[in-house]
Amino acid sequence: MTIEPKPTQTSTHRGGLLSIFRPAPPAPVTLTDPAQIAAKYSRWQIRVLIFATLGYATFYLVRKNYSVVQPIIGAELGISKKGLGLILTLHGIVYGISKFLNGFLADRSNACVFMATALIASALLNVWFGFSSSLVIFVIIWMLNGWFQGMGFPPCARLLANWFPPKQLATKFSIWNSGHNIGSIGILLLGGFLVTGTFFGTQLFTPNWRLCFFVPAAIALLIAIVIWKMLPDTPPSVGLPEVAGTEAPAQKEEANEDFKFFVAKQVFANKYIWILSIANFFVYAMRYAVFDWGTTILKEAKHIEIADSKWMLAGFEVFGFAGAMLGGWFSDKFLGGRTVRACVVYMALAGVSVLLFWKIPAQSKVVTTGLLCATGFFVYGPQCLLAIACANLATKRAAASAIGLTSIFGYASTVLSGVGLGALVENFGWDAGFICIITCAIIGTALFILAWPAKAHGYQE
Repeated sequence: MTIEPKPTQTSTHRGGLLSIFRPAPPAPVTLTDPAQIAAKYSRWQIRVLIFATLGYATFYLVRKNYSVVQPIIGAELGISKKGLGLILTLHGIVYGISKFLNGFLADRSNACVFMATALIASALLNVWFGFSSSLVIFVIIWMLNGWFQGMGFPPCARLLANWFPPKQLATKFSIWNSGHNIGSIGILLLGGFLVTGTFFGTQLFTPNWRLCFFVPAAIALLIAIVIWKMLPDTPPSVGLPEVAGTEAPAQKEEANEDFKFFVAKQVFANKYIWILSIANFFVYAMRYAVFDWGTTILKEAKHIEIADSKWMLAGFEVFGFAGAMLGGWFSDKFLGGRTVRACVVYMALAGVSVLLFWKIPAQSKVVTTGLLCATGFFVYGPQCLLAIACANLATKRAAASAIGLTSIFGYASTVLSGVGLGALVENFGWDAGFICIITCAIIGTALFILAWPAKAHGYQE
């Protein structure tokens, strides 16, 4: 793959520090031959997929590291499950609000600058967390981290909706969605290494949970610089035409009122986006109940230590990636891009997988791992496909805004999967916790059935 330098652009906008977030202006058009344009498009599309995926995966290194060390922090600092869950819940609520509000901003911002800035801020907050020991300070830092973490997804939605046509978006979005899994696997393995100090049974250094914040922060700062240099904004910003079938009326700068009207009509007046947003609450409740409490579930309900559980949860993510990829390909190939219909099957089978994980005794780590992997496969399907459905229904002009709306509901679920589940398990045990997770699968399946008639996209045929 040939990497082309990003064209140098000079904006006429002025607005102090905020001017750096303005969308990149159109670059001079230098190609007219269709074959050359197609070749250049292909190179940039590959570049967008690679670096958007890498960037989003890195956000997980400085967000999900807390989940890895959660039981260690609780034991070392004497913090209860309710307190540990409170950190998750307040982080998730702020994250959801941030994703929602920043969705509107990202739709009208330079995607690469927006993303890189958020990653730098998140890395610095991780350094602060690593130097802290108080529950109150932990809560404050992780809430702030939630805000900057919420700035990671919207620019990716903008990039993908601008660079790929609706009929390919499910497949390409599924590839990008692997960033969730790559980042999760990365922090599970890296975090597990840092908190144990061992590599395949060999003790290399004295373990310290604080390293789980310092090391990912350093990696995030490096990657932020890379994506700032390598990611483009829109096709016109690098001298290419807009993606066929997604052209917007030519205009130098869209008026605020025009954009607000479009979002109100395309997003807030669309009943299916609302149904999918509510369904996202239950998808994310399942996903984070398993991931955020995974090491604790395996230790307390299945009597498996962190040294082994980190690999089992990595399997959850690997199979989650496979589930999202298969769902995206299947939806484009056989469902005409109607991803909601695949979500119905995925969500129902996710509930079945959790039921079997709960009820089958933990006599075999292989069986336990297999059921955990099956859960990841079926949970990550709707987690990815739901976002694709909303992005397509909203069109590229409001894709980040629509996904921002779903995120309000998705991360409000941390009230349930965080402090709610922590309190429930603390009082009634893990049987009650599993019943709660399975109930989420049942309700989510019912909501996806309601959204079955949704169109594949919101562009005019």
